[in-house]
Amino acid sequence: MASKSSPSRQKATTSPHISDVSQTFVAAEIARPEEPAPHYLGRRARLRDRFLNGGADAVPDYEMLEMVLYAAIPRGDLKPLAKALLARFGSFADVIAAPRERLLDVKGVGDAVVAQLKVIEAAALRLSKTKLLGKPALSSWTALLDYVTAAMARNSHEEFRVLFLDRKNALIADEVQGQGTVDHTPVYPREIVKRALELSASAVILVHNHPSGDPTPSKADIDMTREIANAAKALRVAIHDHIVVARGGVLSFKSLGLL
Repeated sequence: MASKSSPSRQKATTSPHISDVSQTFVAAEIARPEEPAPHYLGRRARLRDRFLNGGADAVPDYEMLEMVLYAAIPRGDLKPLAKALLARFGSFADVIAAPRERLLDVKGVGDAVVAQLKVIEAAALRLSKTKLLGKPALSSWTALLDYVTAAMARNSHEEFRVLFLDRKNALIADEVQGQGTVDHTPVYPREIVKRALELSASAVILVHNHPSGDPTPSKADIDMTREIANAAKALRVAIHDHIVVARGGVLSFKSLGLL
């Protein structure tokens, strides 16, 4: 005879309502303290406004450098990086002119930063050079010295540049004829005179730099200049001057009585 089994009793459980769960999370979010906003938020706008209203004199070098870096690094506090670059290289101009390899040694600097700095350097040189175009070089001497100083004074290697002039002493071409080591650049007088004839130049101004920082001409500089002058004289190309550029200043062969 089969026995009757009693129905199993199930323990009733109550599931929390979905709205109750949502309210719990909302309450937790409200109770959580808000994190303070980064201190640099709004700094970019403040710097930009100060610069636009007060000009370059209203911002020190590190803030000017910060604004340059904004295009390369869209977010974040760039004041520490700007100050690190200035500490490494010494000045705004030295940061802009620093070689790529040395810039990349600074923590936080990548190719985007290097490219931005080099765009600023190229723009400055182009602006400086524009002041010489179409004007007699000898009557725009200050602008010429400003240009060659900006272009060459901070180079880590020697560079020999020739400014080719027409009969009115207006600039025809500005060409680098040689690059060398920290204290020597190979220069070929015949090639310089040949190039002057190709450009129909009537005169040239020679320029080279001394990475040592001292613009005093060496004996090798003097001898080389005489060789170029002799080669140019034979073909009626005038050597107006030879300028030596360095961090410590600029010297002219003509003003020193060497030409």
